[in-house]
Amino acid sequence: MKKTSILFVLTTCCLSAISQPKNSGYPINPVPFTSVKVTDQFWGQRLDASREVTIPLAFGKCETTGRYENFHKAAHPSPDYKVVGFSFDDTDVYKTIEGASYSMQTRPDKKLARYIDSVLTIVAAAQEPDGYLYTARTMNPQHPHHWAGHERWEKVEENSHEFYNLGHLLEGAIAHYQATGKRNFLDIAIWYADCVEKSIGNKAGQVERVPGHQIAEMGLAKLYTITGETKYLDLAKYFLDKRGYTTIKGTYTQSHKPILEQDEAVGHAVRAGYMYSGIADVAALTGDTAYIHAIDRIWDNVVSKKLYITGGIGARHRGEAFGDNYELPNLTAYNETCAAIANVYWNYRLFLLHGDAKYFDVLERTLYNGLISGVALDGGTFFYPNPLESDGKYKFNSEGTLVRQPWFGCACCPSNVCRFIPSLPGYVYAVNNSDVYVNLFMGNTAELTVNGKKVSLTQSTDYPWTGDIHIKVSPRSKQQFTLKVRVPGWVQGEVVPSDLYKYTDGKKLSYTIKVNGVQAESTLDKGYFAISHQWKKGDVVEVHFDMEPRVVKANDKVDADRGKVSIERGPIVYCAEWADNDFDIFSVIMNQKPEIRVESKPDLLKGIHQLKTTAQLVAQNETGRLQVKDVTLSLIPYYAWNHRGSGKMAVWLLQNLNGLNR
Repeated sequence: MKKTSILFVLTTCCLSAISQPKNSGYPINPVPFTSVKVTDQFWGQRLDASREVTIPLAFGKCETTGRYENFHKAAHPSPDYKVVGFSFDDTDVYKTIEGASYSMQTRPDKKLARYIDSVLTIVAAAQEPDGYLYTARTMNPQHPHHWAGHERWEKVEENSHEFYNLGHLLEGAIAHYQATGKRNFLDIAIWYADCVEKSIGNKAGQVERVPGHQIAEMGLAKLYTITGETKYLDLAKYFLDKRGYTTIKGTYTQSHKPILEQDEAVGHAVRAGYMYSGIADVAALTGDTAYIHAIDRIWDNVVSKKLYITGGIGARHRGEAFGDNYELPNLTAYNETCAAIANVYWNYRLFLLHGDAKYFDVLERTLYNGLISGVALDGGTFFYPNPLESDGKYKFNSEGTLVRQPWFGCACCPSNVCRFIPSLPGYVYAVNNSDVYVNLFMGNTAELTVNGKKVSLTQSTDYPWTGDIHIKVSPRSKQQFTLKVRVPGWVQGEVVPSDLYKYTDGKKLSYTIKVNGVQAESTLDKGYFAISHQWKKGDVVEVHFDMEPRVVKANDKVDADRGKVSIERGPIVYCAEWADNDFDIFSVIMNQKPEIRVESKPDLLKGIHQLKTTAQLVAQNETGRLQVKDVTLSLIPYYAWNHRGSGKMAVWLLQNLNGLNR
């Protein structure tokens, strides 16, 4: 399928638009991740594993599992091809390129760049003359994938994933363009976006469709911001406005009612999280406050009734979906890794809209627990679901045990981890006029622009193991601005921004913030400690958060957690695992007022702080009589479980007999 001349025309006509990027539309401006270099030990290890292991692994799997072969076949269609796999397998290629592009922006790699160019040559050859790019149909138009339907867009609201593929294509192409300045991937994506834009809508000759699996809304909004072409924003808004009005309706795809009437998170959790993120993007760019009110209502529902202590979302295996209010089982919890990533995207956008630290409190909880639990410490194996309890068995894979896998037939989670981890530095800071937000705490050096002037920040810390953060502020010349330091909810005695969980140990943590050794004074504004100062080069901000083990109890309406407690310290949720305890952790009863000590273990699980406490073990002796004995219970960070083999694990531990009804 030769199309060199078409690509040339497309490239020529779009160059002027690309040269004038639009603002994101959000009141608060993100700081590009390329402006932040992470020097942190905790996150540096994760970023290195992503670059050295996860991304090469994903590219290798794209080769060996036929992802690239699908594009080869689509370039040379045949009625003899049998279309196998999933209708969204193309996205694994797009997502892996996206993550590699983020990685190359901070760590240039010419060999990797050449490899990606070779892959994009294969992808470009598969694109049809009008821009349509969907190998599940193109490789054998007479007998396409059984989810695809006989005609284009016929089953896009069900399982064809044509618009889902578009969304990830756009996200990956924009990241690649920003990393390399090359147009080869971006032109492919624009061409497909134009194909969809011409085909979908209310005009004569168009068909009315919305995505069955959302994410195109996010990609189209981003495409608008870099091209300035309003047709892409209009299409994103069309997809949202039309939802609930087409023939396909149902909670699984959040199409059961129009968006503005929705007030509860339902259905497939990943689709939902991507849709809520897309709503935020479109609302920011269009000023549609009704959209903002809708996702605010849904967020309240999630945080007060449907959020796991780990920040995971999506309780049910069936439909990979949200459950009913307070339906939060542990052993059967789904908590897909992709859903955790979607939850981070959503909360980040709500922060950019509202400037409230509570969204970063949820984001941080998800990031340190329910998200990175989905990828092994070495970056080479993955969880699809992330349960909060394990009996060592797992009925959802052929091995019958719950262990991280090097890949999945449905590989959305590994490739999603590929694209997310390298983008992490972009979540640390944000700027709004003369306000600089410090949202996450990790060692880094950053170059920010504040009111048109360059400001350097250098952050050093051993967070999340200690609550001490050192921030060096260095403007080019003396400059007045406000540094807003997030004081996490866990410091203020709030587990999450609702009554879904609460601390029960009666502890009162405190914090101090000093500027050049002098105590700073400020009242908290939306969770931020604001320091208005005439900053000069070398000024130092010292932040201290008390960090102690805390005992957490769930709302009594959560049946699965009644009579149980969980333990956390700082942003880290802990669990008990078989490898550290030579007894049945399901038969342990926590003390009513447990005394918990902290032990640094630099050689365990890439370096952790382990918790230990005295508990009681209830067991039967050889005659069948119950016996109770004191034991020392050891706990590790939840994200690090299942690295030493499959066995029992629990986040929620018995504290009274009410919890025996598991």
